[in-house]
Amino acid sequence: MENNFKMIAKTMYGFEPVLAKELTALGAMDVKEGTRNVSFVGDTGFMYKANLCLRTAIKILKPYQSFKIFSEEDLYKQIYDLPWENFMDVNDTLAIDATVHSETFTHSQYISLKTKDAIVDRFRDKFDKRPNVDLDFPTLRINIHIEKNFCNVSFDSSGQSLHKRGYKTATNIAPINEVLAAGMLLLSGWDGQCDFMDPMCGSGTILVEAAMIACNIPPNLNRKEFAFERWKDWDEDLFEKIEASVLKKMREFHFKMKGYDTSPSAVHKAIDNIENANLSEFIKVERQDFFASEKEGERHLHMLFNPPYGERLEIDMPKFYKEIGDTLKQAYPGTDAWFITSNLEALKHVGLRPSRKIKLYNGALESKLVKYQIYQGSKKAKFQD
Repeated sequence: MENNFKMIAKTMYGFEPVLAKELTALGAMDVKEGTRNVSFVGDTGFMYKANLCLRTAIKILKPYQSFKIFSEEDLYKQIYDLPWENFMDVNDTLAIDATVHSETFTHSQYISLKTKDAIVDRFRDKFDKRPNVDLDFPTLRINIHIEKNFCNVSFDSSGQSLHKRGYKTATNIAPINEVLAAGMLLLSGWDGQCDFMDPMCGSGTILVEAAMIACNIPPNLNRKEFAFERWKDWDEDLFEKIEASVLKKMREFHFKMKGYDTSPSAVHKAIDNIENANLSEFIKVERQDFFASEKEGERHLHMLFNPPYGERLEIDMPKFYKEIGDTLKQAYPGTDAWFITSNLEALKHVGLRPSRKIKLYNGALESKLVKYQIYQGSKKAKFQD
């Protein structure tokens, strides 16, 4: 038990319960939901596993020190006094990320700068040399979180945001974030036990995330690097054991998975990304207009998509959303259709009553993830009007 420590997984607004469920299923202890984060307890091996396997986490932080501060000089002194030489050498590099919610301290960039100064000054005073900053791939990425007068110092075990899975080389105008895609899929109850469709698939992010959930493939298997690989206590043998154990839990997918898009370039990009993720055998993508399509076969269909929104395309929104509703009603009986939108006015034109609405954010845009249940019946389909 003494090898266990507290960690914090950062996420997007609305995904805290999903992330908590993921952590519990992975074997985390003492799981507690916060706002845009979930804290938990585990050992070093679990930290590796969390980075590899969590679909809705953006970062995994390992808390180091907490203290009260009342001025910038106070922060400098407290940071300076910590034994940074235990975690990095003078020839290593560092980066500081700061978030600040305080009336005393208002500028996160200044806090980052002050923290960096304290660390490099300590090295200069002790070793006559200062480590350099590397914002992209530092040896040590340090996270400073200030809430009122309380400062938390953590080590960022992930490095680049965990939404950067490593499979996406081609994107469209407004690609959906991988963590957002995975979170929506898990909120929608997607478990890989029926056919799946994204009728407006863009560069294929939702399809790839859906296939990885269906096959229980760790989302960050294709990542080139995690920050913890540069730490002094990096245990490559342990990481390889963890990786081998999670790979054994992959499963087969026995249903159909399909994506449509009207844009030839989007279809090509989606196919490229699906190939990069080694998922071509599970997913078919076609150039097809959803509004001119109909459901294939009688089996239940799970649908999730991100319709184009105002900033992306010049389209008649009320007409577009009416066509979504008409197509679902007339051509997709036996379907649970979910989509995200930030255009709450346009939702009124769908002509169906959503059975669920969940508040999320797509970037800075407040959005709703909505569900429409289209019942199995005649071709006209019984539906909720």
